[in-house]
Amino acid sequence: MTSLSLRMRVFLFFCLIGIGGIVVVLAALFLGYRQLGMPDAMSAFVTVGITAAFGILALATFVWRLFDENISKPIEGLAAQFRVCADAGVGTALDEKAARYLGDLGPAAFAISNKLGQANQATAETVAQKTSRLERHRAQLLRILSDIPVAVIVATPDDQIVLYDGQAADLMEREAPARLDGSVCDYVDKATLHATLSKMKERGQMRHPVAIKGKSGAVYSGHIRVFDDGSGYMLMLEPLAPEAARPLVYDFDLLDRRPAADINQSTLRDLTFVVFDSETTGLDPKKDDVVQLGAVRIVNGRVIASETFETLVNPGRPIPIQSTKVHGISDAMVADAPMFPDARKRFKTYVANAVLVAHNAPFDMAFLNRDGVIFDNPVMDTVHISAIVFGGSAVHTLDALCDRLEVGIPDDLRHTALGDAMATAHAFAAMLPILEVRGFRTFAEVRKEALKHRRILEVHE
Repeated sequence: MTSLSLRMRVFLFFCLIGIGGIVVVLAALFLGYRQLGMPDAMSAFVTVGITAAFGILALATFVWRLFDENISKPIEGLAAQFRVCADAGVGTALDEKAARYLGDLGPAAFAISNKLGQANQATAETVAQKTSRLERHRAQLLRILSDIPVAVIVATPDDQIVLYDGQAADLMEREAPARLDGSVCDYVDKATLHATLSKMKERGQMRHPVAIKGKSGAVYSGHIRVFDDGSGYMLMLEPLAPEAARPLVYDFDLLDRRPAADINQSTLRDLTFVVFDSETTGLDPKKDDVVQLGAVRIVNGRVIASETFETLVNPGRPIPIQSTKVHGISDAMVADAPMFPDARKRFKTYVANAVLVAHNAPFDMAFLNRDGVIFDNPVMDTVHISAIVFGGSAVHTLDALCDRLEVGIPDDLRHTALGDAMATAHAFAAMLPILEVRGFRTFAEVRKEALKHRRILEVHE
């Protein structure tokens, strides 16, 4: 029973009342019939029993519906809003109208919410002050690094990238999409890299020159430096454009991460997600075609805004006017765009080893998995995640989800692939802490809970 939702428990409670009432009435009628001792009265007693049974069921159903709409759903909604305020840091105001039948629970909830909001505001101000200081120090560090003509990549002992600068990003993009938590070996020759590291270990060297070939065949020269605590190494190569900007992309928490071998046992924080969206010529994956793909990556629960994927796609046929009115993509805009097989191939490289996330994922996945091409990445759906967090009775459109989590979608980006993907990513990232505190920490636990809400999945475009 503890694993059931409040609404399901209340429903079962009223089922018990209804069935129990019918049993009591039938038992009373049976005893009355025996005492009466008139066999000819059986028909009348049966009629009374059937009428009473249907009447009790109808009454129990009516009262349950009232209770569900005015008590269970508001309580479920309040609980979800508390989770959002406490765990996602979103100061959404509680809906007073929804709690009007909850007696003093509503005012008490509003009082707690106000106190929590004040505490969050005070904490946010303190954090903002500390963050401002750290940002000044970071800016000073970047100004110093900008004068050092080196492309820098920092990786763990198993080659997972935890930092790269703008110079390294330009170099990486020549080989494959730049990805935090990706493998260095996706960009340079693995054999040369590991042979150099092994030689350094044998000789006890902390720094060694290297000339290493990229996947494209280009040769890069520089140095490798091994950290003395064994936590990883730094690859420093000659940059392609020494005068170019060098913004840092990093997450040093990845140095301490030890992901599980089985994805089902991996915690949500240990997974890399690619949140994507597609714009199409229509709503039938069997007949329509993709006209735009957009995506962004989430690493360690954080949206990496610099690691995006966006491309227009030439569908090979005219785009219906009705579809253009929705997403604003016309035939002229896609005339020189790549065809879908080429765009999909680039996208498949971008999403390597990541969990795919989408809002109404079956719709978008149906377009990707066509013509014999299969994306075997694990998939999560934010419609299901929304149902876990906010309850199955809530509205689960992308707009409603973003409103609840205070995720803004600029009007000019709504119904664009990257705009919707970015909004979905921020909403998904905001719900991750809520899933964790509710006990859904691993991929398997979330997937199992999501299966309970599989019936609510509709087209939420």
